[in-house]
Amino acid sequence: MQVIHWGRARQFYKKHRLAEAPLKQWRTVVLAADWKTFPDVRETFNTADWVDGKIVFDIKGNDYRLVAIANFKNGKLYIRHVMTHQEYDESSWKN
Repeated sequence: MQVIHWGRARQFYKKHRLAEAPLKQWRTVVLAADWKTFPDVRETFNTADWVDGKIVFDIKGNDYRLVAIANFKNGKLYIRHVMTHQEYDESSWKN
């Protein structure tokens, strides 16, 4: 899968240094993936959730969340939000 808007993750880990390595590991796995459906994503990341048409990934043992939209047909994963678990719980990302 191609990761689109990686700069959003980069901006996040510049503020949250402990997120850098786990986000880079996540990206490496995604770049090597050939997902065709959400169940394929779950085979790779068993904690991923489908929420309102978006995929929510737990990063660093659920300390952080990455919200993305997948276009399985063209093999692209668009990062929408990267946030702390607390920011995720505030639900402003759903808008």
